[in-house]
Amino acid sequence: MAISTADFKNGLTIEVDGAIWRIVSFQHVKPGKGGAFVRSKLKNLRTGAVQEKTFRAGAKMEQAQIDTRKMQYLYADGTDHVFMDMDTYDQISIPGDQIKDELNYLQENMEVSVIQFGSETLGVELPNTVTLEVAETEPGIKGDTASGGSKPATMTTGLTLQVPFFVNQGDKLVVNTTDGTYISRA
Repeated sequence: MAISTADFKNGLTIEVDGAIWRIVSFQHVKPGKGGAFVRSKLKNLRTGAVQEKTFRAGAKMEQAQIDTRKMQYLYADGTDHVFMDMDTYDQISIPGDQIKDELNYLQENMEVSVIQFGSETLGVELPNTVTLEVAETEPGIKGDTASGGSKPATMTTGLTLQVPFFVNQGDKLVVNTTDGTYISRA
């Protein structure tokens, strides 16, 4: 289906130069001199790279038909990771290098959305927040909470983030998956 720049909205997927892009942000610009254009920030769904592109106002392009399926993360099989469809119980494998950022948040039996374009699997969409267990951090010292500082903590998935001083090893924390920041204790 062909769309124009007037149809742009955040999260829309388009096909440009043979690649599949998700619109992260966009801005319509009308300069005083010359034609109007649209400045956009796009994420390549195959490579994960974010790129800025400029389109003429009214430019036409193809909308990419992306399917998302609810799946459950089962286990790691060498460098591949196995997911199971919640309805049909079909299993698919996704290479680890294709979802390397998401692996910091994935835990066994976790429900995620798998993004597919036709028969090609593009990646995994995580929930906005996940609960992870602290594998390693320095012990908190009594009275350190007043300063409002932070210390590094490594989670069981391998993710390292800054947490308040009162967090200890074994605590379960709610973590934002979009930027990898601490939200609260679980």
